[in-house]
Amino acid sequence: MGTGLKRKDLLGTRDLSPEEIGLILDTAISMKEIASRDIKKVPTLRGKTIINLFYEPSTRTRTSFEIAGKWMSADVINISTSSSSVVKGETLKDTGLTLQAMHPDVVVIRHSAAGAPQILAGLLKASVINAGDGAHEHPTQALLDLFTIREKRGTLAGLKVAIVGDILHSRVARSNIFAMQKMGMQVRVCGPATMLPRYMDRLGVEVFSRIEPAIADVDIIMMLRIQLERQGGGLFPTLREYSKLFGLNLDRLKAAKQDVLIMHPGPINRGVEISPEVADGPYSLILNQVENGVAIRMAVLYLLAGGQAAAN
Repeated sequence: MGTGLKRKDLLGTRDLSPEEIGLILDTAISMKEIASRDIKKVPTLRGKTIINLFYEPSTRTRTSFEIAGKWMSADVINISTSSSSVVKGETLKDTGLTLQAMHPDVVVIRHSAAGAPQILAGLLKASVINAGDGAHEHPTQALLDLFTIREKRGTLAGLKVAIVGDILHSRVARSNIFAMQKMGMQVRVCGPATMLPRYMDRLGVEVFSRIEPAIADVDIIMMLRIQLERQGGGLFPTLREYSKLFGLNLDRLKAAKQDVLIMHPGPINRGVEISPEVADGPYSLILNQVENGVAIRMAVLYLLAGGQAAAN
């Protein structure tokens, strides 16, 4: 059965075509319906083996990949590197070759080094899915973000989005910029000058140094977490000052459209980049994003692993 995604791996949104993005989003619609059933189990990937190989901590991504695989009847194995041979000094190549010898169908990898999924994809016969590599890409997050926006607005083309925060260290921002532009959206970025990469203007995005004008007439505001774990320090004076200049609160939201949608990839630093009132408010799609993460990851696993008719 030809599933339509003519590639072995999903390494980033930069090399996806608009048609491939559309196929994944459309496939996720039928996958989401499974979540509403009493028995959340279909035989779609029965007999397939999925390995989640996570070199970095994760709640949403790892759990949603695990649930996605299990709902489609795949055998899912989770490897946390803190309890694997990696702590004994095993290289990524040797880990990959070891896993290949066990004949998995899909390996989902999160790694702190940009390019690690590409290295693994070159070694393995199995499909490799990038679940986040350093500050490079996080394609399934961007896909679930697009799915969530399209679900609420009915379309993507012509919408304006402002991505606000730590752009420099954000793989979510990069994957979203590539994917959103391919789907006809206009993208703005905003943050402290120390957190805006110099190449941003080459990506065709508008760059803002103040949040009020950045959010003035956009359809979606996507707030990003300050990634303290990826920073050497010195990029901004204090969290309090960052919040004062770039945090999204109810007062600042008055500068935006009445029906603006608020997004955040999580985890949230409440009171830093976003106030609790906004995070839990009526225009927040943060929990919708989490819910849709399972549907998108089901769609990606299905399309790459060559699953049989999803609606069984």
